[in-house]
Amino acid sequence: MSDRQSIRREMRARRRALTPMEAKRHALRVARRLLAHGAVRHATHIAAYLPNDGEISLGPLIRRLWQMHKRCYLPVLFGKRLWFYPYPRHARLRPNRFAIPEPRVHPRKRRHLAALDVVLTPLVAFDGSGNRLGMGGGFYDRTFAYLEHRRRWRRPIILGVAHAFQEVEALPTQPWDVPLSGIVTERELRLFRTPPDSP
Repeated sequence: MSDRQSIRREMRARRRALTPMEAKRHALRVARRLLAHGAVRHATHIAAYLPNDGEISLGPLIRRLWQMHKRCYLPVLFGKRLWFYPYPRHARLRPNRFAIPEPRVHPRKRRHLAALDVVLTPLVAFDGSGNRLGMGGGFYDRTFAYLEHRRRWRRPIILGVAHAFQEVEALPTQPWDVPLSGIVTERELRLFRTPPDSP
């Protein structure tokens, strides 16, 4: 078993071991930290996710973003990549092949990746250099690989969302891994890279 697989197994077990009260408390703290940060306050188009397997819920954040008239989006599996579609109030969702709810797809409503301001991504583990370990499907890495070839207008900002205990000293990385712009946990919001420049 690889180190990455061992880390996944341990962190997923620790996430699932949280009590409902602990999970709710972490979700509320993460929402407060994100709402206090300029990258989110000044953003218009924000991609989130719906939680699975013990991931931090962004429900409290999304409800506040709707109240602020921000436009929220959710990922939709399309082949081996992700597309992002609007997630308004009362949106009709359907489960994907992993049983995670997704918006119903309408080609003209798809949001171009570079037109998103912030993408909040779930993860299994992260380290202090901004490396992210996902569930192993590679969807986020393939989707945002183009960012590693840009010097300016590196939109969107990608912020990982995790419980603080998901930080490890150093993650074993692969050449195709796309690093995070920052991480938010119930304890802090930490940036690893300068936010992208304007065009």
